[in-house]
Amino acid sequence: MNNPVQNQYNQLAKFYDSRWKDYLHNTLTFLKDWSNISPEETVLDIACGTGEFEKLILNESPTQHIVGIDFSEKMLEIAKDKCKNYSQVSFQVKSADNLPFADSSFDVIICASSFHYFDHPSAVLEEMRRVLKPNGKVIILDWCKDFLFCQILDIFLKIFDPAHQQCYTQKEFHDFLKNANFVISRSSTMRFGLSWGLMVATCNKN
Repeated sequence: MNNPVQNQYNQLAKFYDSRWKDYLHNTLTFLKDWSNISPEETVLDIACGTGEFEKLILNESPTQHIVGIDFSEKMLEIAKDKCKNYSQVSFQVKSADNLPFADSSFDVIICASSFHYFDHPSAVLEEMRRVLKPNGKVIILDWCKDFLFCQILDIFLKIFDPAHQQCYTQKEFHDFLKNANFVISRSSTMRFGLSWGLMVATCNKN
């Protein structure tokens, strides 16, 4: 497993948390509050990075069962260190479109600021649906191309960043979810600061 996303984030890992401190705190705190995860639920965090979301959840629910997957082993080294005192939390270097879990394994699946990196977003959603329990929920937060800054950023990154695939409008994002046989139960767009425009959706199996 070796691709531009993996290479880029292995290089960024050392200073990722400090460089994106405000963005991570603002977006992941929002996502934690939006998700409203019960302490009894088993969570899969796709593209979990350095484990900042895990740290936020564990601060409130120290017995939460969480599995994080990511392409970057260097990012996961940091995540493992942050969560080393929690035996019920684990991390694996895996691809989002080929999850190494049995059907109906998780109550909640989280994916933050990563959808624009997926080569095959439909395949990722199919895998999410497969490993989600019948009454579970998927929550995805990502950049939203309906905002001007994200439109400009999308053009820039397509030229200069080999890891970037593309940003989506909220409608395009919702179409992906519906085509994967998810029912959207709640969704919104929001802005963080003057620049970042994001969208979020909670969905369930159809």
